[in-house]
Amino acid sequence: MAKKKVPKKAKRRLVVFGPIAIFIIVYCAFTLVTTSIDLYKLTNEEKELTNQLNTLKTDASDLKTEITKLQNKDYVARYARENYLYTRNGEYVIKTEEKTKEEKKETKKDETYIVYACIAAAIFIILFIIIIHHRRKKKKSSK
Repeated sequence: MAKKKVPKKAKRRLVVFGPIAIFIIVYCAFTLVTTSIDLYKLTNEEKELTNQLNTLKTDASDLKTEITKLQNKDYVARYARENYLYTRNGEYVIKTEEKTKEEKKETKKDETYIVYACIAAAIFIILFIIIIHHRRKKKKSSK
């Protein structure tokens, strides 16, 4: 195989324009990547802000309905009795302790552990019965 001779002008062009072309390609790739990352961040921020706007709108509507309810004297009296322990003449307040959310979660966890323990015990009993039955069959067949 004979080597092809590359003219000096072609070599000079490669030396001069090659680094420029590589720089332009790298610059375009870098710009494309950074722009796509910025676009991704902005779309996520838009989703978060949209969710926040929706929650604020629902809160605003809830507050407006609460304002209209507070215009009613009976509602205000009932609200004060329930939340601030006010009483009418002849009424007594019996205060009971309510479980906090954390206590409710703990009791729920305890209940799930009890359920898992019962399931594990049932599986253990079933396996024990199967093993005993299998051993009895072996003894009968070996006699």
